[in-house]
Amino acid sequence: MSSWLNRKLRSFEAFAIDVVFGRAEGSAATFFAGFLQALSFLFNGIVQLRYWLYRRRILQDQPLGCLVVVVGNLTVGGTGKTPVVEKFAAALRDRGRKVAILSRGYKSKSPPFWRKWLNWITHAAEPPPRIVSDGKQVLLDSEHAGDEPFMLARNLPGVLVLVDKNRVKAGMYAIRKFGCDTLVLDDGFQYLPLKGRLNLLLVDKTNPFGNGHLLPRGILREPIKHLSRASYVFLTKSNGQRDEELEELIKKHNPGADIIECAHRPQYLKRFGSDEKQPLDFLKGKRVATFSGIAVPESFEKFVRDLGGSIVCTRRFLDHYRFQKDDLDSIFKEAMDNKVEFVVTTEKDSVRIDPDMPCPVPLYYLRLEIEILQGAADFNEAVERICFPGAAALP
Repeated sequence: MSSWLNRKLRSFEAFAIDVVFGRAEGSAATFFAGFLQALSFLFNGIVQLRYWLYRRRILQDQPLGCLVVVVGNLTVGGTGKTPVVEKFAAALRDRGRKVAILSRGYKSKSPPFWRKWLNWITHAAEPPPRIVSDGKQVLLDSEHAGDEPFMLARNLPGVLVLVDKNRVKAGMYAIRKFGCDTLVLDDGFQYLPLKGRLNLLLVDKTNPFGNGHLLPRGILREPIKHLSRASYVFLTKSNGQRDEELEELIKKHNPGADIIECAHRPQYLKRFGSDEKQPLDFLKGKRVATFSGIAVPESFEKFVRDLGGSIVCTRRFLDHYRFQKDDLDSIFKEAMDNKVEFVVTTEKDSVRIDPDMPCPVPLYYLRLEIEILQGAADFNEAVERICFPGAAALP
């Protein structure tokens, strides 16, 4: 019964996503879209009220006495935040800052409800943030840390990574226990209790604002006019060609924002469960299978094809889907039936696979890093403004 219910819930979630992205047709899709539109009006009212309360200082943010950098977006999923957070945190670390990344740990395994209830009843002390990395070693797996925090911890030695929904508490903990002087809020644009000195807003150039509607009818978390809150706007997934219409829209709402164009570039293939790395031309002319559970699987599959791989079979799962043994067994069986040479997935998906999982067909993940195409001077300026705040006026 539980398995049947899970399948039905996943099917409904996939249908809802297709409606939001305009991929579903028919009377059921039309009716559901109307229902979601009504909910969007309600959501918009809540968002506007929340910002009004903070602007009027009825609700107040809490300063922590250190530099706070916010990285986020106006939409849900798929803008490529993690590589930007990684690049920025690494640049700060390399310039001598003591950096902590604060994440809410989206879809990470949190303490059970009964434990939270017991703590509330007994007035027990609030538990400290989960330490994914203390800067020296990774202490949690992806299930308990969340996919992105685990990836950041693994790729950023010397940088702390903490997970807690209360990022004011996490920030205070990083300062008090580890002596951090710079906090980077991962996916923190909507987290108003902790105000950023510098707000880095990411916009997916291939799909900037979806259908223009707020959740749940669209993918916007807040209105497009809130571009005005950004210090810098990063146009991600750029092909290097200017989009004057998009730039004009950004300038309309935020005339003073610097716009930095960047692209996610494949670096190499890493074999799952091994230290083996292969250059990108390893894909050329190969028959491969792919699978992913990310917001925009098309971009990953395009990378594989552009690098010369021939995708014989592919599987797509919902974003942040945690793979079960049956899922992977089915993927490998299909790969063997189609006589592929190896299977390719994303780095984010690889962290959700049991490290002891046997792979009857070689499994690799594609490592991506961010490359600044235009506005590199602005990126360096942003880093310098944090490292040497006296050198320039901060926003």
